[in-house]
Amino acid sequence: MSAQPDHTPAPYAPAPGAPAELLAQLRADRRAERWVPAFEQEWAQALEESRRSFSLNTLYEVVHVWQARLASAPAVDAFVASGHDETGFVDMAELRGRRRR
Repeated sequence: MSAQPDHTPAPYAPAPGAPAELLAQLRADRRAERWVPAFEQEWAQALEESRRSFSLNTLYEVVHVWQARLASAPAVDAFVASGHDETGFVDMAELRGRRRR
């Protein structure tokens, strides 16, 4: 048996102020009405998981996912505005769920 933890670490640890900076960016975005409550809910769930597991991985994952959402928002907006058909695409939440199983 190994003394190593069972979890795999996140690719990198975000800066200590990253969640606060991310929340400020989300509040400044035009989607703030939907995104801020969603981020806060995911963050609260991640905090609870972190308390139970003594691991920061869930917190890191929430920050990484929301950073990616915010970074990709302009490209998504451009795609939607272009009028391209988006049927047949796979929901990213579904893909993340598959990866965790």
